[in-house]
Amino acid sequence: MTSTTHTPRIVIVGAGIVGLAHAVAALDAGYRVTVIEQDAAARLASVRNFGHVGASVQAGELGELARESLPLWLSLAERAGVEARRSGTLVVARTAAEEAVLQELVDERAPEDAALVTGAEVAALLHLDVAAEAAARPRAGALLPRDITANPRTAVARIAAWVHAHERGEVRFSTAVRSVGTGVVDTSRGRVEADHVVVAAGHLIGRLLPELSERGEVRECALQMTRVRAPHAMGLGPAVLTGTSMLRYGAFAGPAAEALRAELRATRPELMEIDANVMLTQQADGTLLVGDSHVAHDSAPPFLDERWSRILLDEVAAVLGAPRLEVLERWQGLYATSRKQDILRELPIPGVTAVSVTTGTGMTVGLALGARTIAALDSAG
Repeated sequence: MTSTTHTPRIVIVGAGIVGLAHAVAALDAGYRVTVIEQDAAARLASVRNFGHVGASVQAGELGELARESLPLWLSLAERAGVEARRSGTLVVARTAAEEAVLQELVDERAPEDAALVTGAEVAALLHLDVAAEAAARPRAGALLPRDITANPRTAVARIAAWVHAHERGEVRFSTAVRSVGTGVVDTSRGRVEADHVVVAAGHLIGRLLPELSERGEVRECALQMTRVRAPHAMGLGPAVLTGTSMLRYGAFAGPAAEALRAELRATRPELMEIDANVMLTQQADGTLLVGDSHVAHDSAPPFLDERWSRILLDEVAAVLGAPRLEVLERWQGLYATSRKQDILRELPIPGVTAVSVTTGTGMTVGLALGARTIAALDSAG
C-alpha cells in the first residue's frame, strides 16, 4: 500500500472464506476493510464442506496456492482462535489399482513428507478391528502429514469476528449489495465508498456481474453430505480419502489413475454415476463429516437423493469396517464450478476485482488467493 495520509479502503463483497481471506490480507497490509455479506452469517460453501485443507493432493497453481495457505491457516488458529489442526491426510487403497495410484504418486510426484504405509498401518491409524475378515482390510495407504483439518462450522465465523474486532476492519452482515462500480458499492443500507472493491461472491457472482459469470461459465455444483457419529473410538486423526478421491485431485493424475478410472467404471458404476469423492474428516466432537457427490446446475434444486446418500454412507462404512453409520445431519453443499478455469480472476470494472474459486477448493486455496490479490494491489498502488 502506498504511504499517504489517506488510508485506502477495500470493500469486499462476501464473507465466505475467499472474501475473508482478502480481508485478513488487506488488514495485514494496512488497509481499512469493510466486508459486506447478504446473510446474517456465512451459510453457503464455506460452512458446508469438509474443512479439509488438502495441499498435498493439489497440483499446478492450485497446489502452489494450497501450500501457501497452510501457514496462513495456522496463523489464524493463533490470532483468531480458528479450530484448525495439522491432521494430515490418509489416502486408503483397498484394491491393487488404487495401490498402484499411490505408488505412482510417491514415486513420481512425492508430496513433501509423503510416505506409503501398509494395510496394517492404515488399520492402526483408523483404529480398525484387526480381527476383521481379510477382504475388509485396507490393502495399503499413503500418509500425507502436512495437511490441515479445520472446523468448517466455526472457522469463517471466527475469522469474521477477528476482522470486525480489528481497529481498521468491519463486517456488515444482513446487507445486500445491489451494484458495484469504480469507487462505490451500492447496498441495501446505503452507499459505501471504496478505493478498491473485491467481489468474492462464489457461485452467486452472476447476481452482480452476470456477463462475467456467463463468460466464465460459472455454474452451481451441488453435493450431498452428512455428519455421522464415529462408529468406534478413533481419536482425532487424519482426513481420509479413498479410491474415488484419486480421480478428482491433480496430484494423483497419471496412467495409474486412468487405469483406476476404467476399473471403477466397470466395477462400481454407481460411484461414477454420482461423481463420488468418498472421503471424511474427523472433528473434535467425535463426529465425522462424510461425502460427497457432485452434479452441476444452472440453479441447484434443494432436494437430496436418498439413494445417493446411501451409496456414500455404505462406502464409508465399508472403509471403517462398520455395518452402518449413525447419521446425525444431512445437507446440500454448494460451490461455484466451471469447465473453463479453476479460479475466476478478472477486473471487470476499473477498481473492481472479481474472484471466485470454481473447483470446490476454496478452503484449501482461499487464504493464499486473498494474499496474492492484495499483494498485487499493493505493488500496483
